[in-house]
Amino acid sequence: MLVELIYILLFIIILAVVALFALITWARHHCQYRRQLTRKWVGPSIGFFHPYCNTGGGGERVLWCAIKALQNRFKDLKVVVYTGDIDASPTEIMHKVENHLNIILPRTVDFIYLHKRGWVEAERYPYFTLLLQSLGSVILGVEAMSSFLPDVYIDTMGYAFTLPLFKYIGGCNVSCYVHYPTITRDMLRRVATRVAAHNNSAAVARSPILSFTKVIYYRIFAWLYSIAGRFADIVLVNSSWTEDHINSLWDRPLTTHRVYPPCDTVVFRELVRSCDDNPDSQIRIVSVGQFRPEKDHPLQLKAMYQLRQILPDDIWERTRLVFVGSCRHVDDERRVKDMKDLCKHLSLENNVEFKVNVSFDELKEELSRGMIGLHAMWNEHFGIGVVECMAAGLIMVAHRSGGPKMDIIEEAENSRNGFLASDEMEYANVIGGIIKLSPAARENIRTAARASVDRFSVIEFENGFIRAMDPFFIHKKDS
Repeated sequence: MLVELIYILLFIIILAVVALFALITWARHHCQYRRQLTRKWVGPSIGFFHPYCNTGGGGERVLWCAIKALQNRFKDLKVVVYTGDIDASPTEIMHKVENHLNIILPRTVDFIYLHKRGWVEAERYPYFTLLLQSLGSVILGVEAMSSFLPDVYIDTMGYAFTLPLFKYIGGCNVSCYVHYPTITRDMLRRVATRVAAHNNSAAVARSPILSFTKVIYYRIFAWLYSIAGRFADIVLVNSSWTEDHINSLWDRPLTTHRVYPPCDTVVFRELVRSCDDNPDSQIRIVSVGQFRPEKDHPLQLKAMYQLRQILPDDIWERTRLVFVGSCRHVDDERRVKDMKDLCKHLSLENNVEFKVNVSFDELKEELSRGMIGLHAMWNEHFGIGVVECMAAGLIMVAHRSGGPKMDIIEEAENSRNGFLASDEMEYANVIGGIIKLSPAARENIRTAARASVDRFSVIEFENGFIRAMDPFFIHKKDS
């Protein structure tokens, strides 16, 4: 009886494998046929997978600047954006792009609305979030691929598990722009050393058994992530930090290109700044960034609390921390409320302001009034907000890690263009030191900062992006 059950089980497994193989073969042939029809009727095409294209953050700036560069380079290229923003019309999306990001496209784009975006929402998965979100992205990718199959597919949000889907099943040329690796050696190290963080709960950090289990899970996921990433024909990364991590995981150094994200350095460098040598004027510290947990806004509030202990009362009364950022959804709005509650708990409510979902003009106004820029994310992959604050003439204080440390801020005294810090006391001491500097010393740092940001300009991004993408379209022209 047992032998018969084993035979039946083996037969079912073999039948399932054959059925799966047949389904994949049929899907590949079907996709090839659909692409031939698409090429016949619409010409060359590219699809951008960006389920949150209406957010208005740094990742969206990369998306729309990339599209603008391609439209300027290839006049007959059909551009499709796969988005899950089903509550926003194309007109509303493009209005936000123009109003919040100051980007105007030369031609319209087509939107493919995805209705299964819930499969990639983190709150859907209280456990094994990374793995289940990645598997959920495949479901979303199937919906995208069944709606439109482009010649070139590019993921601009970090959903690497969609790459093998579009490459192997869809037969597309595949690329990705990686802002932040889904998993890194640093994440593994934090779990292994039992450090609590926004992606490693205190309960897990306290338990040796749970920490060991999570390390195993992370290693398995890192292996799967590395397999998915190797399906990309061309990989673009946004910083030296991201490049190091992607090369260690995907081992694609010859096809990996570092293309710094597009920072609106020209507009911000042209801002007319308020004078900061008036002893009676406000000292405004501006923090620019989406209200996401990894941005570590609570650390900035704690730094302000420590700063209060350092500054004389008359200077403290003139000091303001201004948070400028966007909220993606109700969780972000709840996060802002929690920050306001923390302000009251720390007695900072009179020295902290919140500017949520502001327009581009309002952002410029805040930056023109600021003296100091503040950024606290640990291992920030790059830091568009950091660069734009420096271009606007703010003296930047960022976390001593990631992109700000490796690519943006120089601390050598003869070429200093900003400052780095690691914890709330160091942040407070650095900010206090900047306030005490003479106007001439601040102006020297400001001048060095503004002179250092040209390599992160929109033009540099467009040139680098087109250089990386050209082989796809040169091949199309020749074929």
